[in-house]
Amino acid sequence: MQQNLNNLEAVALPLFRKGHVPIIGEWIALPLIHLAGSAKPGDAAWEEVQYPVAHRILEKCDAVLRITGASKGADEDVRIAKERGLKIYYRIEDVPNAE
Repeated sequence: MQQNLNNLEAVALPLFRKGHVPIIGEWIALPLIHLAGSAKPGDAAWEEVQYPVAHRILEKCDAVLRITGASKGADEDVRIAKERGLKIYYRIEDVPNAE
């Protein structure tokens, strides 16, 4: 899980430099999960917060950058983003500069 977060954070600054405000769900979810009393990933408090945070973020964002690597959560985010008509990028190089 930490390696996935490291991989996500590795593209945050390049996205910012393109004029975007990168949001990683864990930046919001992890403190809330802690406050909810989670003792381990997958427990009730973790489930209450982790994926709902990502899904709520998708209601407010313009696009998704799906980086490489296996992640059921990221695959679900892409599915939801597509349903909402959001643009999905798979390479940082393909993300346009913000206007």
